[in-house]
Amino acid sequence: MFVISESAWSAMFLGAAFKSIAVLCAAWLMALALRKRSAASRHLVWTAAAAALVALPLLSISLPALRVPTGGLLAAAPSITFHADANASGGGPAPRTAAPAARHAAPAPSAPWRLDLALCLMLLWTAGAAVALAQMLLAYTKLCRIRRAARPYPAPEATRSLGRSLGIGRTVEVLETSAGTMPMAFGLRRSTILMPAGAQAWTEERRRMVLLHELAHVRRADGATHLLARVALSLFWWNPLAWSAWRQFLKERERAADDLVLTAGEPAADYAGHLLEVARSLQFAPAASVAVAMARRSDLEGRLLAILDSAADRTHPGRASAFLAALVAIALVAPLAALRAQDPIDPKAPDVAVTFRTAIAQKAIAQKNYGVLDQAAQDLVKLRQYESAQKLLESSLAIREEVSGKQSASYAEGLLKLGDLAAKHGQAGPAEDYYSRAIALGDTPETVPALLFLANRALGVKNFQQAEALAQRALTVSQSGSLAARALLLKGNISLAQDLAGMAENYYLQALGAVKPGSTDSAFVMETYAQLMRKQSRLGEADGMSDSAATLRKAHIAELAPRHTMAATPSRVGNGVTAPVLVSKIEPEYSEEARVAKIQGTVVLSIVIGVDGHAYDATLARSIGFGLDEQALDAVMQWQFKPGAQNGLPVPVIAQIEVNFRLL
Repeated sequence: MFVISESAWSAMFLGAAFKSIAVLCAAWLMALALRKRSAASRHLVWTAAAAALVALPLLSISLPALRVPTGGLLAAAPSITFHADANASGGGPAPRTAAPAARHAAPAPSAPWRLDLALCLMLLWTAGAAVALAQMLLAYTKLCRIRRAARPYPAPEATRSLGRSLGIGRTVEVLETSAGTMPMAFGLRRSTILMPAGAQAWTEERRRMVLLHELAHVRRADGATHLLARVALSLFWWNPLAWSAWRQFLKERERAADDLVLTAGEPAADYAGHLLEVARSLQFAPAASVAVAMARRSDLEGRLLAILDSAADRTHPGRASAFLAALVAIALVAPLAALRAQDPIDPKAPDVAVTFRTAIAQKAIAQKNYGVLDQAAQDLVKLRQYESAQKLLESSLAIREEVSGKQSASYAEGLLKLGDLAAKHGQAGPAEDYYSRAIALGDTPETVPALLFLANRALGVKNFQQAEALAQRALTVSQSGSLAARALLLKGNISLAQDLAGMAENYYLQALGAVKPGSTDSAFVMETYAQLMRKQSRLGEADGMSDSAATLRKAHIAELAPRHTMAATPSRVGNGVTAPVLVSKIEPEYSEEARVAKIQGTVVLSIVIGVDGHAYDATLARSIGFGLDEQALDAVMQWQFKPGAQNGLPVPVIAQIEVNFRLL
């Protein structure tokens, strides 16, 4: 399934916003350059801009990215708080896992909800566009109903004659609607002019001029371009430039239609008088927002002045010009839509690492040295080059089979390594296959993570008997220590899934006794046990156990984080110290413990960004446990920054990292 992470959606929306501003600014410059040309020419500019805005989101998604180096300037705003996101499926196998030994935890409520400004803005944009498009669709439907209920307008021969005078060869349908409504042209494939009832009481000259104006819209295909511009406005409703462009579009369209009427030979003064009277006496219906009405009072004064200006340029491009302008605009905006900011090359150079390890692997295959292949694959996993690592492990397995046979412990070890990689890469099906083949060759301490993985899979489909058997096998083989604690924890989860809370609690207590005090495994057991306590409304006990687990997590993060002796004391942004800029980052992976326990929330790390642009001295400011704190640290330690500076020299700066973990 195609999934785009929240950070990718944020980048897409932000890119569309900036690109729309660029398109509209270019349209304004073009319109200003053509200010002494005809209104029809300027209307072409605004039509082309509308086409570009409508095409922009579609092209941004469909076109391959055109990467442009930015030196990190667009990678992140100069802020002292940086953000990252990790997403995982809430049910079934995780897209990514932390370690195969980390297994099922008791179901628990998610962490407290926190306002995400970027997500709120995206939702607001989407909701506004949906409402605007829905209003447009309703108005169009209403006008279709009005057209079906309308009566034929008298004197069709006169209408055909006027149409031919404007170069319209086909017959244009003219219908009569309710009294007092503004004349308008409507329709895409079938153009229709809607005249108000009572128009027969007008003078013949007024009827002729009104019909000429609406026929001018038909000739110009203004019904189609009106809907195009309306869609563009709906998509970018939040942009003041879009509203300004919409007003200019309407103004130039009406003036272009006026120019057609005048070039057909109608006297300017008489036409202006009739236009003024129509605008005063008739009403603009809300449903007409998707039609081309004759007169809007907001721009009437400017139109009248333009009509009476004998020096005005009234030249008019052909009808196909609007469509050609739209196509040209889409072609021109395509490179802009494909434009992406490209982060500088990661100094770790993973591609070079892959090439180097591939060369080593080829030599190891020739020498039938699977140990070298296993080590190279392990290094590639650290770089998250999972596909390349899998190829090396498959070659290692083939060598193990050739050297020791399919029934050997060496072959089982190769299967376990492939299973571990598949589980880490979120490929639960292949992982289950590799693990099943491995445990079929016998139970050893090395197979315990595989047994726990398969037991979790069985628990997920409510095959309690198989899950219990596999968990018991894991407990029997491990007997004590961390793996035994995880087996006991899993047996507790199996009991809890069968509504045996008392038995589950007994297993959790045994797991606490099996783990090493002060270890991250004991923190995991306490976090799981605390969730059970909360379900039983033992909130005081749960909070105390969660606090103890958080203390252990903070100590562990402090041990894992790189320490760096710096010549200068780390500074805070302000007083002449500029903020670091995020140049490149990787998103954290979801831990298996947290995914199956349905844990989500925000991990907050306080770090020092050194003068070399790397993160040091991380401390855990907010913990959510279940392995997510460690996953956040692992990702952040691989980020690259442009360091902060003071008086033009790089200095270490204290920064905060917020890592959001969410279940989809």
